[in-house]
Amino acid sequence: MSQNRWLMLFVLFLARTAMALQFQTVGSAGPFLIDALAIDFATLGALIGLFMLPGVVIALPGGMLGQRFGAKRVVLAGLILMAIGGTLMGIGSSFAMAAAGRIVSGTGAVLVTVLVSKMVTDWFAGREIVTAMSIAIVSWPFGLAVGLVTYGALGTSSGWPAIMYFGVLASLIAFVLVALIYRDPQGLPGAAAGSFRVRLTRREWFLVLISGTIWGLFNVAYIVLISFAPDVFTAAGYSLAEASRIASIIGWVLIPLIPLTGAAVERVGHPGAFMTGGFLVAAAAAAALPFTSAPMVALGIVAVAIGVPAGLIMALPAQVLRAESRAGGMGVYFTCYYVAMALLPGGAGLARDLTASAAAPILFAAAMALLCGLGLMLFHVATRMKER
Repeated sequence: MSQNRWLMLFVLFLARTAMALQFQTVGSAGPFLIDALAIDFATLGALIGLFMLPGVVIALPGGMLGQRFGAKRVVLAGLILMAIGGTLMGIGSSFAMAAAGRIVSGTGAVLVTVLVSKMVTDWFAGREIVTAMSIAIVSWPFGLAVGLVTYGALGTSSGWPAIMYFGVLASLIAFVLVALIYRDPQGLPGAAAGSFRVRLTRREWFLVLISGTIWGLFNVAYIVLISFAPDVFTAAGYSLAEASRIASIIGWVLIPLIPLTGAAVERVGHPGAFMTGGFLVAAAAAAALPFTSAPMVALGIVAVAIGVPAGLIMALPAQVLRAESRAGGMGVYFTCYYVAMALLPGGAGLARDLTASAAAPILFAAAMALLCGLGLMLFHVATRMKER
C-alpha cells in the first residue's frame, strides 16, 4: 500500500508537469508568435494569461464534476482538453485561433489542478500529506524549467508549432499513465450519482475559503516578486539578461526546497509556526530588497523563506474536508486562488505606474505575504469553531 501511494503520486506529478509544460509553450514561443501572428508584446501577454482565465469560472464546477463522475475521469478529460488546445495552437495561423486553443488548454488545466490536488489528498490524508503536497507542487516549477531549457532550441530547429506539439505530447503521455496506472485508494467514497452540488458544511465552507485565499495571496506574492524583481536589479545597474537570471534563482531554489522543507516540518511538527515564520521572513526580506546594498542576500532569503510554507498551505484543506466533500472543497479552494491571481497582480503594476518606483511592486508582494500570516491566524481561530 505504501509503495502504491508513492507510485500514484509520481503519476499525478507527471500530469501536473504536463500542465506546466503546456503553460510555458506560449512564453517560450513568444518571439516566434509575435511574427507569425502579427501581434505585439501586450497581446502576447494576454495570450499567456488566457491559460489562467478559465479557472475563475471553471474551478468550482470542475470540483463538482469530479464529485459527480469521479476525479480520475475528470483529470483524463482535462488532459484531453489540454491536448486539443495545444493542437489548435499548433495549427493556428491567427490570434483568434491561438486564443481559442489557449482557453481550451487552460480549461483542461483547471480540471487537472483541482482534481489532482484532491487525488493526492485521498492517498495521503493523515499521513505524509505535507510531503506529498510539497512534491506535487514542485511539478509546476519543474515543468516550467524543463520548458525553458528545451523550447527555445526546439523552436529554432523545428519551428514554433513544434513547441506546441511538445506540450500536446506531454499531455497525451500523462493521459496514458493516469488511465493505465492511477486508481483510487480502497474505502474512498464513490462518485455521487445524481449529485452536482457543493456538499460542504458551514465550517468546511469557512475554512476552505480562508485556506484558498491564503494560497491565492501566497502565489500573488511569488508571481509579483519574480515578475518585478528584475526591475529592481536593472535599476541597480545590472543588464536585463543578468537581472532575469538573478530573479530566476527563486524558482530553481524552490524545486528542491519545497519537498525537503515539507518533509522536515512534517517530521518536526509545528507547521503553523513554520508557516508564520516563512511569511514574516519573506515579507521582511522582500521589503528590504529594493533598499539594501546587498540585494542578492535579500533575494536568497526570500527564496528560502517562501519555500517553507508552500506545501503546508496546500495541506490545509486536508485538515478540514471530509472525504466525500474533497472534490467540491478543492473546487472552492482553487476558485479563491484563480480569483486572486486574476485580480491582484494588476495592483502591483498599478503601484509601479503611480509611484514610478521599482520598489513599489516588491513592497506590494511583501504586503501579500503579511496578509497570508493574518489569514493563517484566522484559519487557526476558525478551526476551533464547532459545527452547527
